[in-house]
Amino acid sequence: MTHGAGAGAQDRPVGWTALVFIGLGLSMIVMDVTIVNVSLPQIIKDLDISSIDSEWIQSMYSLVFAALLITFGRLGDRIGRRTVFVMGAIVFGGASFLATQVDTGGQLIAVRALQGVGGAMLSPNSLSLLNSLYQGKRRNVAFAIYGAILAGMAGIGPLLGGYLTEYYSWRHSFGVNVPLAIVVILGCLRFVPNTRDEQALGRDLIGMALSAIGIGALVFGLIEGRSDGWWIAIRDVHLFGVTFPKGGLSPVPIAFAIAVVTLVGLWFFEEERRRRKAALLIDMTLFKIRSFGFGSLVALIVSLGEFGILFALPLFVQNALGYSPLHSGALTASLAAGALVAGATAAPIANRTSPRTVTRIGMSLEVIGIVSLGLVVSAHVPAWKMVVCLVVYGLGIGLAQSQLVNIILGQVPVEESGQASGTEATARRIGTALGSAVIGTILFVGLQSDTEQKVGEVEGVTSEQASEIGKTVENTDGVAIDEIAQQPGGEPVAEASREAFAEALRRTSFVAGGLVAIGLATTAVLPSGRPEETTRRKPSGPRRPATQ
Repeated sequence: MTHGAGAGAQDRPVGWTALVFIGLGLSMIVMDVTIVNVSLPQIIKDLDISSIDSEWIQSMYSLVFAALLITFGRLGDRIGRRTVFVMGAIVFGGASFLATQVDTGGQLIAVRALQGVGGAMLSPNSLSLLNSLYQGKRRNVAFAIYGAILAGMAGIGPLLGGYLTEYYSWRHSFGVNVPLAIVVILGCLRFVPNTRDEQALGRDLIGMALSAIGIGALVFGLIEGRSDGWWIAIRDVHLFGVTFPKGGLSPVPIAFAIAVVTLVGLWFFEEERRRRKAALLIDMTLFKIRSFGFGSLVALIVSLGEFGILFALPLFVQNALGYSPLHSGALTASLAAGALVAGATAAPIANRTSPRTVTRIGMSLEVIGIVSLGLVVSAHVPAWKMVVCLVVYGLGIGLAQSQLVNIILGQVPVEESGQASGTEATARRIGTALGSAVIGTILFVGLQSDTEQKVGEVEGVTSEQASEIGKTVENTDGVAIDEIAQQPGGEPVAEASREAFAEALRRTSFVAGGLVAIGLATTAVLPSGRPEETTRRKPSGPRRPATQ
């Protein structure tokens, strides 16, 4: 059955069973990223792939995912949000099965692109379903659970990935998605109403193309800048049959130029279509809604530092502290403990105060957690100290993520939920990509320079040797530390390298905390009213009755 926009929520309140299956679908795409992070070293070994291929296994998913979020969010508005959500589960589950069968790195990269398509179907439509099915105080609960899932699965993913990789195979890290996808598909078809915009116009194919190309080029540049060079190519880059030689122009500035041209073109193109009352991919007047426009900006800013530390921490604990993938995953999973508490407390606090208050509390806890991690980290830091910091951090993410999304979508017309959710998710994705570029650059530049300095202080090590060791530690993400320790007389050098890694992580934590603090400061521009006090803006775009 297809409901009108919000009909399922307003006429007959939807039960919480629907939220279970929407949450499971969201869990797949959140866990998948962190699972692959842990499994990647074993994938590289088993498939005998190059470092470039290993980077693309990660990058291809993020690239395709970000490029298609707005398109599939809007498609959900038109043909049914549950319909596109279920299609996404089918594509994601099928791609995950194919990943268990691959024999080469190229095949896995192609499968990861297909997973990105499925993820882009699932992510914005999970939000737009919540936005259309739950209202008032029930909506606070729904988004509180959403935030807990987002933070919790980001923490549980490394634990599950470490366990499956260590005791079974990296292929199981992908295979676990298959039965989960089947459950999501069957559960959604049975319990989730299929809301859509019943006055949607036709397709905006040119807008879809401009959006995909522009956002894809932007995310590509942010992802590849550190490895390819931000302006001058620091290695030979082969892309779409074109070679960018080392020392020449990098493809990154070209990608940024393409992004600027296409995204500016998208803005003018959509404005011109709106004046002609034609179909729109995205109604730019949505940004005139204070909660949506400023909320998306806050989401982008806070995403700069929010998850960047989860990229750096596993490298440190495995390569400097010597943790196994499983133990590293267990440490990161302490985030989930905080997220579970957040899921139980976010809605009651939001109902008594406001979503903005909960968002601010959450971001404050994030800053405390990240900065505290920077203060306690050392070459021999006890695990329990990091766990305490990560629990506080997870609690903050769970609170902030849930109610910030609640604010962003609060005044958006329900019938425009898909395009709004896709835009919000894209802003977060761009922020995460930019944050990862900043965090990664600070981490690895610091790791090389700090290692060179501290190793140079070891008796008997020349400045040339210290420089070479610094480059080796940085190029291997710290893997070389254990190899150095096993060499005769290498333990003092390895210890100096561990201290350098701790120093680089400490600096990175402070920067990440500062970025989240900037996001906290920008929440001053967000509306402070309670959900029941907010009114949804009437759609300003062209409307017509839908064809049944």
